[in-house]
Amino acid sequence: MKQLGDILLEGGLVTPEQLTGAVEEQRKLGRSLGRVLVDLGVLTEAQLVAALATQIGMKFVDLTDFPVDGSAVAKVSDAVCRRHTALPIGYEDGKLLVAMADPANVFALDDIRSMTGLEVKPVVATKPDVLAAINRYHRGDAELDDLTVAMDSSSEEEDDLGKVKEIVEDAPIVKFVNLLITQAIQDRASDIHIEPTERDLRVRFRIDGVLHEVMRSPKTITSGVTSRLKIMADINIAERRIPQDGRLSVTTNGKKIDLRVATLPTVWGEKIVMRVLDNSTAMLKLSDLGFSDPNYEIYSKSFVKPYGMILVTGPTGSGKSTTLYATLNIVSKPEVNVITVEDPVEYRLPGINQVQTNVKAGLTFAAALRSILRSDPDIVLLGEIRDQETAHIAVEASLTGHLVLSTLHTNDAPSAIVRLTEMGIEPFLVGSALDCVLAQRLARKLCPKCKEAYTLSPEALRENRFPWQDGQELPTLYRPIGCSACSKTGYKGRLALHEVMSVSEDIERMTVEHASSMAIGKVAVEQGMITLRHDGMLKVMSGVTSLEEIFRVVA
Repeated sequence: MKQLGDILLEGGLVTPEQLTGAVEEQRKLGRSLGRVLVDLGVLTEAQLVAALATQIGMKFVDLTDFPVDGSAVAKVSDAVCRRHTALPIGYEDGKLLVAMADPANVFALDDIRSMTGLEVKPVVATKPDVLAAINRYHRGDAELDDLTVAMDSSSEEEDDLGKVKEIVEDAPIVKFVNLLITQAIQDRASDIHIEPTERDLRVRFRIDGVLHEVMRSPKTITSGVTSRLKIMADINIAERRIPQDGRLSVTTNGKKIDLRVATLPTVWGEKIVMRVLDNSTAMLKLSDLGFSDPNYEIYSKSFVKPYGMILVTGPTGSGKSTTLYATLNIVSKPEVNVITVEDPVEYRLPGINQVQTNVKAGLTFAAALRSILRSDPDIVLLGEIRDQETAHIAVEASLTGHLVLSTLHTNDAPSAIVRLTEMGIEPFLVGSALDCVLAQRLARKLCPKCKEAYTLSPEALRENRFPWQDGQELPTLYRPIGCSACSKTGYKGRLALHEVMSVSEDIERMTVEHASSMAIGKVAVEQGMITLRHDGMLKVMSGVTSLEEIFRVVA
């Protein structure tokens, strides 16, 4: 059997110098050579597993690229696959090809052989890849379809409340709803849309900002599914004429996930939208949000000040709350008092006083803000500036020594100044109080597995207003293709585009003079502001997203 070091050298995965250093480190630590190389960042986990597979004479497969055969997957149940961290992926020479994290597990091989009646040929894959593939191919789609058929044959449309309660406690309905939520979380969905139509019940997931239709179910199950979700979210199931809001929590793969539930009466029944709230999002660092160095430098200067107002602007679902929470994670310390007013409180943050507005009880943004200013805050986070009263109190708070963070719905950073003055705030107060405006959008990231390089002609670059000049080398751009790793979309994950405008003396003077947002924007660019479009183009040049995606989210 060849030594691991020889295999790595022959494959060009390490240099002789790196191998020598790792061997010395191995002697000191008493750990395996492969693990030392991974810890040093010389090898990835997949490269180590591939080298170890070669050492024992076995084949290594990368499951993110491998064309998995669905009929092979169906041979072994989800429970057995998870128990043994193994997944059938195809056939070879009449044998069942099984990807395993531990190919020496004879019990797993015996179980799969007896279950399928086929000879088994194990191949090696990394444990995270096998688990991800199991989640991808054993998603419960077939089970969902079976359940809809079962419910379709056993349930009828019922308006009687007693009958509805019986239906929603029925095992198929409970299982259907649980599977639906689990599947959405596995697919990285941010929202689940359950929409009754004239003939059926449509389910869509919003993944990376784009809606994808997942399934259509018989209309006869609509009442049961809607009522089950309303009961889980503690919403009045007898009331179907007005919109209602609620919240529920689920635990999947040992992780607690909250869902914000909203109902909306439509002509065909109640539409339900569930926003998936992953608490790990609230603990993100600003450095994880894709700030370019110049933008981060401008933004970081604003939140280290003890007073002033910072506004984050953009449309709904552009990641404004995530940015504000990431900022709070930096400025929140035991020696400062941080109070937030939100509608609703999406993420619970440790060490921070969070207030939920309640319009029925009279606790509006303005009323809550007026009260919390008497609670000796150092930093105030306002979920949104919606009206003149809230804006006026927020501006006054920032002028009286508080750091105020909030959001506003505008298309770009300069428009925030005009919006505040249009709300009735005196321009001289806006200019003095406002310290920084951050406009942002979320764009999809290209899948690193399947993105394809190409170049555009000089004419096309000029037409698209690309930051390129005649005489420069044509930039290498990338476009989406689609593979199994990204569900054939070509994109996986999202990144933020930023436009950071610091309110300088010139901009403050222009605010007092009632200058237009276009004029303010022109001066801001001259002073170093990178526009949303320009920031997007820079990210296209770095190969993380595509031109088409930037045009989709930025005008």
